[in-house]
Amino acid sequence: MANNTTDKVLIKIKKAKRGSLFFIDDFISQGNSEAIRKALQRLVKYGELVRIATGIYVRPEIDPVIGQVTPGIDAIAKAIARRDKARIIPTGVYALNRLGLSTQVPMNLVYLTDGTSRKVKVGNRIITFKRASPKNLTAIGAISSLVIQALKTAGKDKLSVNEIEEIQFLLKKEKTSHLKHDLRLAPEWIRLIMQNVLT
Repeated sequence: MANNTTDKVLIKIKKAKRGSLFFIDDFISQGNSEAIRKALQRLVKYGELVRIATGIYVRPEIDPVIGQVTPGIDAIAKAIARRDKARIIPTGVYALNRLGLSTQVPMNLVYLTDGTSRKVKVGNRIITFKRASPKNLTAIGAISSLVIQALKTAGKDKLSVNEIEEIQFLLKKEKTSHLKHDLRLAPEWIRLIMQNVLT
């Protein structure tokens, strides 16, 4: 039976699947904050965990060829949002990249959020959470919400006919009810692009 904080934390970590992300608050029932922090530091030293950002740890997956595999930066952003009970939507160049409209893979990811504005450093990359008005976060479609942010970044009259057709092709994969809901939230010029999918 576990007789110290490190043992208790390790037991909980090993119950989770590899690739799971952990925050200090996940272990609040195992001891006080300082004891938990020290326990996590020990487990990093022992190789049970990898510290990927301040206060964020992972029990890495092990690939037989490349060894340790840690979660991608988008997965980390989503985990932070879940912890904070906040909504996030990718924006900027990352939204364009996710839709295939840009081959540029941004070093720094920017998300709109209804949570706290902050920057989180992950290695040599930065996740930025920018607090936005509720209207910007009420889109419910995974594809349509991304399209709205990507088009706002690209700008009006900046897309080719082929790019617009590609966006509309992607939007056809969105649930009709989600698309109808989300197009009401978009600026008029974006709404016109989205509406053509419904006709």
